[in-house]
Amino acid sequence: MSGGDHVARLQEQWRAERPDLDVSPLGVVGRLHRLAAALTRELEAVYAQHGLSEGDFDVLATLRRSGADLTAGELAAATMVTTGGTTKRLDRLEGAGLVTRRTSETDGRGRVVALTDAGRRVIDAAFSDHVANEHRLVGQLAAGDAAALERILREWLAHHEAPADVRAPR
Repeated sequence: MSGGDHVARLQEQWRAERPDLDVSPLGVVGRLHRLAAALTRELEAVYAQHGLSEGDFDVLATLRRSGADLTAGELAAATMVTTGGTTKRLDRLEGAGLVTRRTSETDGRGRVVALTDAGRRVIDAAFSDHVANEHRLVGQLAAGDAAALERILREWLAHHEAPADVRAPR
């Protein structure tokens, strides 16, 4: 087997075993899949420095950038997590003193979630470090490649997602 990365080796093996198939898409999809996992590990390391999981960061960032209190349902939709999963995250964040839940002023049955002062401080610090980390990661690309890659990924992703809500994650 020749050198190359893991995906190249897989493609070579499949070409030998299934020469009737064009396995070139594995080069793109396989590398994207492996890169997404590697990037997630890099992002999670920064969240952990602030005592946050990826889900915690997502909830706090959604609240912070929204500029307003949100219902649990709005948070669930924005973070693409079930309401049950959102409730668990909110329980944990409330226990840590980072968010509060209170009865809605417009719907006595509903509850809204807000950042506490401590929650705002934590997410502001975590988000600053997150952005610096993403600059570092994107900085691994050659000049101009980041903009080209963003355009390509935006176009491709548009085929697989509905238009993003203004409160979409991160």
